Amino acid sequence: MAKGRNVLTTGDVAKMCNVAPRTVSKWFDSGKLKGYRIPGSKDRRIPLSELIRFMKGHDIPSPVPSIGKTRVLIVDSDPVTASALAEELKSKADYEVDIVTSTFETGVVAQKLVPHILLLNLLAKEIDAPDICENIRANDELQSIRIIALANDLSEGEAHALLQKGFDGYVSDPGDMTEVVRRIEDAVAITY
Repeated sequence: MAKGRNVLTTGDVAKMCNVAPRTVSKWFDSGKLKGYRIPGSKDRRIPLSELIRFMKGHDIPSPVPSIGKTRVLIVDSDPVTASALAEELKSKADYEVDIVTSTFETGVVAQKLVPHILLLNLLAKEIDAPDICENIRANDELQSIRIIALANDLSEGEAHALLQKGFDGYVSDPGDMTEVVRRIEDAVAITY
């Protein structure tokens, strides 16, 4: 497996689990091992985080070194709110968390860190959330970033509109840390 690769082929997984590639295909096809198929192909891809979860759940010794912490970039113009959220995420889920407070800074830091998750406060002043989302989606190097909107009491229509504009998810109650962590974990599982 190449350094920094977050998505594996069935052959990669077979070598890591010391089984035949067909066994990995069976795990995938039965839903035991989650992943996705390459569009227009029968080839399967398994996120590294999903493989690690699977191996732990089935007591398969893991030759995979830790993939490191999930990198989260919080975008919020209020540094006090952002810092409080960052501390919660670091203590509850042990994420690597950075904070940016402007649209411009978001682009610069996203290019440098390529976070797994971008938590974007839709109500933040001086933050152009649609522009940030559009620019990340337009940049091939940042396609793996999952963007989660933070907003209070989104209607079903507003939530649907966010997903249509390129957001990967949303949290209607940013104060509910359990929900924030769940959304991050769901998005990271898709990313890898």
